Amino acid sequence: MEKPNVVLGVTGGIACYKALELVRLLVQDSCSVRVVMTREATEFVAPLSFQTLSGAPVGTDLFSLTQESEIGHINLADSADVLVIAPATANVIAKLAAGIADDLLTTVVLATQAPLLVVPSMNVHMLAHPMVQANIAKLRSAGYHVMEAVAGYLACGYEGKGRLPEPPAIAEEIRRLLRPKDLSGEKIVVTAGPSREALDPVRYISNRSSGKMGYALARAAARRGAKVTLVSGPTALAAPEGVTTVPVVTAEEMRAAVLAEFDSATAVLMAAAVADYRPRSTAGRKMKRGDGNRRVEFVPNPDIVAELTARRGRQVVVGFAAETESLVENARQKLHRKNLDLVVANDVTQEGSGFDVDTNAVTLLDRDGTVTPLPVMSKDAVADRICDWLLQHREHSHRRGA
Repeated sequence: MEKPNVVLGVTGGIACYKALELVRLLVQDSCSVRVVMTREATEFVAPLSFQTLSGAPVGTDLFSLTQESEIGHINLADSADVLVIAPATANVIAKLAAGIADDLLTTVVLATQAPLLVVPSMNVHMLAHPMVQANIAKLRSAGYHVMEAVAGYLACGYEGKGRLPEPPAIAEEIRRLLRPKDLSGEKIVVTAGPSREALDPVRYISNRSSGKMGYALARAAARRGAKVTLVSGPTALAAPEGVTTVPVVTAEEMRAAVLAEFDSATAVLMAAAVADYRPRSTAGRKMKRGDGNRRVEFVPNPDIVAELTARRGRQVVVGFAAETESLVENARQKLHRKNLDLVVANDVTQEGSGFDVDTNAVTLLDRDGTVTPLPVMSKDAVADRICDWLLQHREHSHRRGA
């Protein structure tokens, strides 16, 4: 979807101000955003603020001849690829549950055929009220997607569940709803980040992996309907929404976590930069600096990828190769040596393809001999291209099986 159309409904709660940040994130994500505000919402935030951020007129009045001629509630409903209400108050949730259409927003909701996402935000006691909970359950049973409110300090002074989720989390849920669920039925294990091998209680050896490529893969696969387990070494990244994250530190811990998921997986994407070696022994106390050289003996870590391909059944195993020279030749050798289905290779000396950046330029090499170089693009875009390859591989395998 080149430029998806998001219709954002904003209702009268103090969390309205967070909807401004949501609009900014969606526009930054190349979405076309149309905002519809209830009358109560305009008491908290001026429509001009949303119009400035979205670059489009803001709908506020069902009976405005000007707005109906320029936007029109049916046009809004028909144009939406997804319709989101954030924040959603107890009042609008009750009206939706009852099928009431007495303003522009509720009229658009009843007229649209797009997926509907409702994001509640209200006082903790109001959210817990049996009627509110019954209305939320009714929306879910009618096919609405409802995000859970989060716990924390509320504007009313109470502490508890009722806060609007942060805009990045809502934006991620919108992305998930916009993507076709073409990987539904897949269980994908993704590894990400570095491993750390301790020298003593203070020091360790590691590498420069940020984990960004692996996290992008986990997000992309989850958006497309796969059940995803992310086995992650230490990173500074937030856990992706809708993904089961298993934190690990050492190569041995990563091996154990991956093997625990492997038998039930359909694919494993080994994007982690796992240490090839670890110290033979770890000092129990901090090693003090002394005169002369210090010798540390290293022993090999388990080769997780080779172990997976040796014991797999129908699982697809994808490896990654970070190279500094002879990219295709080295990647092809790894493909055959480890019996992989696909190798994703990148030259970390190339601009935009190194460590801790948001872009990558990779070359895909599969066991059928196909070599596909990709230009520099965001790691999210690279992750989608790898998911495309998984989908094509699955369809090809089904045809061969038939």
